[in-house]
Amino acid sequence: MEFTFLDIVFIIVSFVIIILSLLQGGKSEGASGAITGAGMNVFVKTKERGSELIISWLTFGFAVVFFLLALLTNALA
Repeated sequence: MEFTFLDIVFIIVSFVIIILSLLQGGKSEGASGAITGAGMNVFVKTKERGSELIISWLTFGFAVVFFLLALLTNALA
């Protein structure tokens, strides 16, 4: 199985998205809070600041790159 340059970039972007997703802070109190209804401030406007904002924008940017790479590798295959 041969990997092209796009395949390697696709895998790297995938790992970066996973890492950035894990770095993001939780917005709720976890699964127990979702079941019991505690902390139902899901739709309350909370602003991300500092590093949270940067990580969110990086995640969004890498998700767009992931989507475009998926389309590009499919078109070239």
